[in-house]
Amino acid sequence: MQALQMLSKAQEATADNLANINTPGFKGTTLFHRLVTEQIDGVEVTKTVAGQQVDLSQGVLEPTGNELDVGISGDGFFVVEEGGQAFLTRDGRFQFDSDGYLVNSRGANVQGVSGDILIPEYFHALGEENGGARLEIAKDGTIRLNDEVFEKIQLVQVDDPVNLERRGHSYFASDKNILRMDDTSVLMQGYYESGNVDPLHEMVGMMKTMQMFEAQQRAMRTTDETLSQATNNLGRF
Repeated sequence: MQALQMLSKAQEATADNLANINTPGFKGTTLFHRLVTEQIDGVEVTKTVAGQQVDLSQGVLEPTGNELDVGISGDGFFVVEEGGQAFLTRDGRFQFDSDGYLVNSRGANVQGVSGDILIPEYFHALGEENGGARLEIAKDGTIRLNDEVFEKIQLVQVDDPVNLERRGHSYFASDKNILRMDDTSVLMQGYYESGNVDPLHEMVGMMKTMQMFEAQQRAMRTTDETLSQATNNLGRF
């Protein structure tokens, strides 16, 4: 039964990965197993426990030509604020709202090193002649508008990816992690990072899981039949 439960969790993770193949910035889930020892009625018992971990391998950077799309090459995360709570994400499809704040596709405020990124001058520059608004996002996150520096996008790294918790919409929470500023990742303007799920790998994994699940079911039925026969035979005496 414990094996069936672990296989069921593996199938759920695979199904979620496949459902998010086309989700920008999505990071797949991988399963791992660890041995846990505990005391039960004074007896030391060792059992296998399944766990989930976010696969932080790099996704493909897809070119879009949109100056407000930003992809991360490296291990860093963007920080966005939504509903008064900070989240981590790899989805860098940004835009300016009507007030001049840099937001993501859900309207959450993208965080810079000084807080919310506010550049109302962007809309003023759009209506100007001589080239209008020339927005440049450098590889280190520095934002320049017509060669004038305005802000720098905040990038962070986490100490232990195992403690990352999914929050939907390619968001992660990191309550158990210590965040540190990321100076190694590189930002690519005009790109976004696609999900890092390999559909072929996931489909093969799904078929293997189904085969193991069916084998375990057969083993349980065989054991049940054996116990049933033993009980019937013992009942004759």
